[in-house]
Amino acid sequence: MTEYKSKVWRVNVREQTLKLETVPAAWQRLGGRGLIARILVDEVDAMCDPLGAGNKLIFAPGLLVGHILSSTDRLSIGGKSPLTGGIKEANAGGRTGYHMAFMGIHVMVIEDLPKDDGYWVLHLSLNGAKWERADDLVGLGVYETAPKLLEKYGDKVAISLIGPGGEMRMKSAGIQNLDKDRIPSRIAARGGLGAVMGSKGLKAIVFDHTGGQKPSIADVEAFKIAQKDYTKAVMEHPQSITYRDYGTAAIAQLCQSFAALPNHNFSRGTFEKVDNISGETLREFTLTRGKPSEAAHACMAGCTIKCSNVFGGEDGKIIVSPLEYETIGLMGTNLDIDSLDAIGRMNWHVNDLGLDSIEVGGALGVAAEAGLMKWGSEEDAQKLIDEIRAGTELGRILGDGAVTVGKKYNIERVPAVKGQAMSAYEPRSIKGTGLTYATTPQGADHTCGLTIRAQVNHLDPTQQREASLNAQLNMAGYDTIGACIFAGFGYAATPDGVVKRLLKARYGWDDVPDNILQALGKETIKLEREFNKRAGFTAKDDRLPEWMTKEAIPENGSVFDVSAETLDHIFDGIE
Repeated sequence: MTEYKSKVWRVNVREQTLKLETVPAAWQRLGGRGLIARILVDEVDAMCDPLGAGNKLIFAPGLLVGHILSSTDRLSIGGKSPLTGGIKEANAGGRTGYHMAFMGIHVMVIEDLPKDDGYWVLHLSLNGAKWERADDLVGLGVYETAPKLLEKYGDKVAISLIGPGGEMRMKSAGIQNLDKDRIPSRIAARGGLGAVMGSKGLKAIVFDHTGGQKPSIADVEAFKIAQKDYTKAVMEHPQSITYRDYGTAAIAQLCQSFAALPNHNFSRGTFEKVDNISGETLREFTLTRGKPSEAAHACMAGCTIKCSNVFGGEDGKIIVSPLEYETIGLMGTNLDIDSLDAIGRMNWHVNDLGLDSIEVGGALGVAAEAGLMKWGSEEDAQKLIDEIRAGTELGRILGDGAVTVGKKYNIERVPAVKGQAMSAYEPRSIKGTGLTYATTPQGADHTCGLTIRAQVNHLDPTQQREASLNAQLNMAGYDTIGACIFAGFGYAATPDGVVKRLLKARYGWDDVPDNILQALGKETIKLEREFNKRAGFTAKDDRLPEWMTKEAIPENGSVFDVSAETLDHIFDGIE
């Protein structure tokens, strides 16, 4: 077997060329989110049009991808966001990152704009790149597109693809990836990167890893020991067991207890019918309804947590897979909808369009505030989703996200930061997460530093800096090694610095610092803030909406009152 050597795969969509390049020294010890930030700072004019020739779409597996480490085969996708106007990384599970690692792709950089209109399928293998017209796929949803591609290219490939939302350049469009069961359900959702892929003229990218090989390991025995320690820790951790039983929907009741469950377009923090849409009810439905429903489901091979699910109806047919807490929060409680079946049906349509259910849920909440739908009405919400699919003027406004809807209909209560809708955690009740929303370069995103489990008084504005900063640095680190947010429970519980041990054994690096996650996080966030600074962002962008500083959550009387001093200096010391 030949020696494993990873390369930079550079794709030019104008010339339809693929070039393999040696990985630059500055890129070799970065993957995932950190590598995306490095490349954007190195190669992209931060003032460029996100949908123009100057932007680049970057696919970057994490540093530990390719070894079936539980929950650690994630792929990061990034570029300049058409939604925020700043840096963006969105990541996903599924098959793509793993296949890229087997193909020796350290990172793939997609450049320029196509010469002509229309869409292409880009087929990548160890034999190079093939470009094939995608005329027969244009306008199709991801659930119809993926089987056609699998039939043509074989069922052993990985696929990244966009839906009609990406084709229409909607700012809420993400990039779907196949899960282990070859369902296009794992979306790199946030920030409009599906619109960037659409601007590059790509309907789908097929990764054929035939003839590839597992990434080499410098010290196999040390890696095995570290992997065993980590796997034991993650399998035995109480949170892993909770998420295995109840999925991410387990968070619903926890958020309710903190008055942090978004309701009625973030005007309240609790939902009186939360029991109808909780993780406990979701588990009961999946168990009593039987196959094809699954209460515990892995989105990628080797995952021991299995926080995903397959949600089926009473008729024995799949409604959607997965049904996640974020969708339950933004498209359920946020809209006063209390039916898991209803939320699941809407979720399927949003997935099929290739859109971010958080952003669409946020947009629908603002639309309900504007009188465009009745609160609690699945029928009305679905009519608005149908407008998106039809590409009407209203549909395009909705597809561009919550801020666009608010501007169009003059609505003040828009729950967003840097143009991106908030996730399903009320920041006036969990102020550390509000601090993350405000200051992360990524826009309002819980995966950049959720503090719900921090040992602080969540309502005390003076206790939040350390909680948010620590969470932000750790999450940027996890996103750089390719770890799921829930893998963090296992990594944190493993003695003797298992991330350091894994990286040292994998690459043969002798100088890995003890606090490698924080070191990677600091480097990543420093680069991201530099890109946003070049793009014109200032301290004024690191703020929650003004109405959240004045309008109190009725359950606890709390407003967001973390000081400007804290907001402006949270990253002091890392830059």
